[in-house]
Amino acid sequence: MDIDLGEMLRDSRCISNRLHRRGSRALAEQGITDVQARVILYLLKHADTGASLTDVHRELHFSMAAASGLIKRLREKGYIRVEACALDERRKLLYVTEKGSRVREVLDSTLKAIPDQLYRGFTEEEVATLHRLQKKMLQNLEQSET
Repeated sequence: MDIDLGEMLRDSRCISNRLHRRGSRALAEQGITDVQARVILYLLKHADTGASLTDVHRELHFSMAAASGLIKRLREKGYIRVEACALDERRKLLYVTEKGSRVREVLDSTLKAIPDQLYRGFTEEEVATLHRLQKKMLQNLEQSET
């Protein structure tokens, strides 16, 4: 085989890095980082019930100090608000503001544009083959981890 597998691996990493940078640029225009966006998206999933600092800490696997700092910065920027829990005044619940909801819109529009650009010029068969091969690579990696 004349194909350089190392080069293919480097190209895959380069694609991943460029996709990450593209998302980060879109978020930077909103004044937030990708980590802050993860918190906002988590809170959007819990928009009806709210979520506590402890929930963010546990579910997103941040230390309490890191979660607290993220929440503080997002509050200062106007992306989230804090309300006392109706059932327990000591418990504070976090909710996304209207400004925070716009983050989802930015992410959605960015994520929708990426596949169009990334797979431009591919036939349906090529996309299907790439999909199958990526799944196979992931399966190989999962097997090697066990």
